[in-house]
Amino acid sequence: MTRSRPTPRLDTTDLSRAAVFAGVIAVLGLPGSFSVFGGVPITAQTLGVMLAGAVLGPLVGAVSVGALLALVAIGLPLLAGGRGGAAVFVGPTAGYLVGWLVGAVVIGLIVHLGGRRPVWWRTFIGVVIGGVLVVYACGIPVQGLIMRIGMDQALIANLAFVPGDLVKAVIATLVVGALVRGYPRAFRRTWAPRGAAREAAPVR
Repeated sequence: MTRSRPTPRLDTTDLSRAAVFAGVIAVLGLPGSFSVFGGVPITAQTLGVMLAGAVLGPLVGAVSVGALLALVAIGLPLLAGGRGGAAVFVGPTAGYLVGWLVGAVVIGLIVHLGGRRPVWWRTFIGVVIGGVLVVYACGIPVQGLIMRIGMDQALIANLAFVPGDLVKAVIATLVVGALVRGYPRAFRRTWAPRGAAREAAPVR
């Protein structure tokens, strides 16, 4: 007879880690936007979303991003450029904010597929799919609808941001790899390092 795997429950440590990464995402918005690739403005906050999903996993990563969005909704100016309040959730960027939440879940599921140790190629695939493609898939239709432009126009307008997002995906992959090697405890409950597994094993 096999036992079903218990549903993970969040504890105070999980919530603390989620709060830390919510703070990281907020801090990454402080510089505002900066121009690269021919003057295209980009922000660093998507990098924080990528790291939240890749390090915390799908559940805690989603809690982290959700906490940030909740604070933004009540008026805290935590988005790049000091934006905040309910208005951002009915503006052209509303879909991208939803994409952050969905993307964090997708990133966590891919990076920690089957509870396995993160490896660089799966991390990169995860952050590109969840942190770029999913975010765009949620954001572009909403942007087109609110701005009353065609989907093709909205898509073309966003192509200029792709190189910057790919750079952020590379940075996120490098950071995750460094944490795996230097501080594996950062990935609490997403996978069990050998040493941690031995420590947790009951004495018989």
